[in-house]
Amino acid sequence: MPTARPSFAAVDLGASSGRVMVGQAGAGRLRLTEVHRFANRPVELPDGLRWDVLGLYGDLLDGLRLAGRGRDIASIGIDSWAVDYGLLDASGRLLGSPYHYRDSRTEGVAQRLEPVLPAKELYAVTGLQHLPFNTVFQLAAEADTPQRGLARTLLLIPDLLTYWLTGSVGAEATNASTTGLFDAREARWSHQVLDRLGIPRALLPPLRFPGDPAGALRPAVAAATGLPGGTPVTAVASHDTASAVVAVPALDDRFAYISCGTWSLAGLELPAPVTGEEARAANFTNERGVDGTIRFLRNIMGLWLLTETLRTWRALGLPAELGPLLEEAAAAEPFAALVDPDDPSFLPPGDMPERIAAYCARTGQRPPRGQGAVVRCIVESLALAHRSALRTAAELADREVRVVHLVGGGSRNELLCRLTADATGLPVVAGPAEATALGNVLVQARAHGLVADVRAMRELVADSQPLRTYEPSGTERAWSAAAARVGLR
Repeated sequence: MPTARPSFAAVDLGASSGRVMVGQAGAGRLRLTEVHRFANRPVELPDGLRWDVLGLYGDLLDGLRLAGRGRDIASIGIDSWAVDYGLLDASGRLLGSPYHYRDSRTEGVAQRLEPVLPAKELYAVTGLQHLPFNTVFQLAAEADTPQRGLARTLLLIPDLLTYWLTGSVGAEATNASTTGLFDAREARWSHQVLDRLGIPRALLPPLRFPGDPAGALRPAVAAATGLPGGTPVTAVASHDTASAVVAVPALDDRFAYISCGTWSLAGLELPAPVTGEEARAANFTNERGVDGTIRFLRNIMGLWLLTETLRTWRALGLPAELGPLLEEAAAAEPFAALVDPDDPSFLPPGDMPERIAAYCARTGQRPPRGQGAVVRCIVESLALAHRSALRTAAELADREVRVVHLVGGGSRNELLCRLTADATGLPVVAGPAEATALGNVLVQARAHGLVADVRAMRELVADSQPLRTYEPSGTERAWSAAAARVGLR
């Protein structure tokens, strides 16, 4: 009898939902099946906004139980959002639920650190975009807490879940590179940063790289999931954007990418970091990708503005179905109102339509009138932010860009894809929507000898996944004028 084709379980955790997918890859085949999807709801406690990481772990186990039904699971890989972490005490116990990056405790922390570690020096080492919730600032915000005093190990979210599955401690490098504690050129924890900030070096575990073994299921986990004892867990590109970029269906290096979901991560794949003053001033980040590549990109607030808008309308009893609202937006007046998606007022949860109206009033614009106009404002503003980020990235890296690959959930938003093509003046190839899970599976498959390299992975994605190309409509002058209105290029 022929040997059963091995399957790989991909645990993919986003900021608003998670899923467990099962994939098969290799020899001209790439298939993905969703077996469990679940909400990821933060919890507001008296001391701040926290993740329900125990609930996520329970859903992870439920998903693995479903993944193993009738399948030979060759390994498991976990990816998630970046920067957030759990602290363990000397016995390996979790010291409280991890904070959510949108919690307000980091406000003003970067400014307080400036005399100790100036932003220019920090960027020269880490190459990391300044964001108020970077791990380095979260740790500084907790410096005098009892939890920090008891902490012996810091584990980013995928590493924490891997530890609970296997008992093995480690830090996967693509996610480590988002912390502000990682040397972008040396690909290691930065002793310079740690020592300057008084963070014990031993707090950060040994690094792993995509494809490395990350342990095997503990007997209790195997019993709880029904998977065979010793089922391996493989370190994938555990930052979800790094996994998504693996699955960009590009056939040469003259491409830009936008991984579009709660955040839009827009940039280039480069062989080395760009850490000069111009890149710092432009607020670009250098995060590690698979095989030592650099994801040179800018974090943009993304579809968070749209999902929070829909949540607000739903709570008010207003229509909140995305499809009809996008149709209204497509028919609305172009460029009637525009916002900078990265304005700090849009970061916390809350009434997004009201904040958009306040932004417009503050900047001398008439606030959008009607739901379709609000959605048009959001989508056009995101397209403008995409344009600005990609143009700046290409200039800073001296890289020609011929096509934009838009992957992730945003690739299903036809209006966003079409407007991004118009704004950038470049063809936009939309898809795959499940790029992160596909990249997770492909790295596992390569670790098992079923895929040769990243180029082969991308060819497999291009040949097997539904893609749609949007050509620019030649409205460059109108987009340039709109960009100037919000101070973008």
